[in-house]
Amino acid sequence: MSKPVILCVDDERMVLDSLRTQLAAEFGNDYTYEGAEDAEEALDVISEIYDEESRVILIICDWLMPGIKGDELLIRIHQNYPHVIKIMLTGQADEVAIDRAKKQANLHQCLSKPWLEADLLETIKSGLSKL
Repeated sequence: MSKPVILCVDDERMVLDSLRTQLAAEFGNDYTYEGAEDAEEALDVISEIYDEESRVILIICDWLMPGIKGDELLIRIHQNYPHVIKIMLTGQADEVAIDRAKKQANLHQCLSKPWLEADLLETIKSGLSKL
């Protein structure tokens, strides 16, 4: 079995690159870091990961994306993979969407953009400690 996966979902490539850089600097080779630029791609990536007999353990997801919004994506993921730790990272989510994600997707935390690296890493560590 390969390393567990942390999946980042954001429609801005620069955000994905920044997240991967911060994660790799903190956690090194403990995990595989994947990225997706929208919800459909994220669902495809998750399916491929499980086909390869690995598993996604944590997802960091933007809220405002073209097509399916982040809260809707996290709810879909939760229905099929309830064990995945879910973090929303956004500058524009409304309270209704955050509340829906907490109730229907077991959202671990919602962080605002721009995020502080220390806050993001602490949130990820606290999420991973639940596994």
